[in-house]
Amino acid sequence: MTFAQPQTLQSIAELIGAKMIGDPDFPVLGTNEIHRVKSGDIVFVNHPKYYEKALKSAATIILIDQNVECPEGKALLVSDDPFGDFNKINQHFTKITNFGETLHELEVGENTQIHPSVVIGNNVKIGSNCIIFPNVVIGDRTEIGDNVTIQSNTVLGGDAFYYRKKDGNFDRLISVGNVVIADNVEIGNNCTIDRGVTDSTVIGEGSVLDNQIQIGHDTVIGKKCLIASQTGIAGCCIIEDEVTIWGQVGMASGVRVESGTVLLAKCGVNRDLKKGTYFGPIAEEFKQYLRKEIKLKNLK
Repeated sequence: MTFAQPQTLQSIAELIGAKMIGDPDFPVLGTNEIHRVKSGDIVFVNHPKYYEKALKSAATIILIDQNVECPEGKALLVSDDPFGDFNKINQHFTKITNFGETLHELEVGENTQIHPSVVIGNNVKIGSNCIIFPNVVIGDRTEIGDNVTIQSNTVLGGDAFYYRKKDGNFDRLISVGNVVIADNVEIGNNCTIDRGVTDSTVIGEGSVLDNQIQIGHDTVIGKKCLIASQTGIAGCCIIEDEVTIWGQVGMASGVRVESGTVLLAKCGVNRDLKKGTYFGPIAEEFKQYLRKEIKLKNLK
């Protein structure tokens, strides 16, 4: 998330009641998750296992739960509860309405057809020549390009599935990102595409999604990808261009799939994959999988 106006380290420290380490006028431009951070962003970290990754990331402000040495060119915000304070910052700069009130008018391009039953949030932009079928839900800040088709009962911009365990309960990380659907995309019935926590979940130009597909927060789908039904893709994945994903594929968070890859039905992806054709509950190259099956059969 990029703030509408740049902030300072001191102003953010005062907002959340944190100790600051660094120049009080150090510029703060927004917040982001570790997967998407850039210079000027705040990233939070609340476990020693991830301290080094956060401190060495592109983020220049680290919201952390311990006094540590501040890297050169960066600043620290030391907090008892970085997770909760990250939520506090995001909610301060982004109004969460949950369809409870209408704040801004909808922008719609020419020749776009939207069924009367469609529910649309605030600050939504829809391009030209789109068709949006009955009972679609479009959350706040969603951006839809030209020539997009969205079939019935699909939800764009639901909350990210991102929680921590606190006092025996699950505490949600508030989602203030959005969903971006590029030009010439087709999305089937009953799909769910979660908005980013602080950035965008993206469906690239010309991609086609079948029915009953789940796309997690901050995932980026490339151009001209083809995804079959009942596929589940976790958050923060990168699916490069022209990837084909067949039915019931499951993908762990944070993985990257190289352009031109084919994932056959019921494939389980738990790591980054180079270009190829993959199959199996733990994805392996299809030819290798077949050779293994033949060897096992010959053992009988």
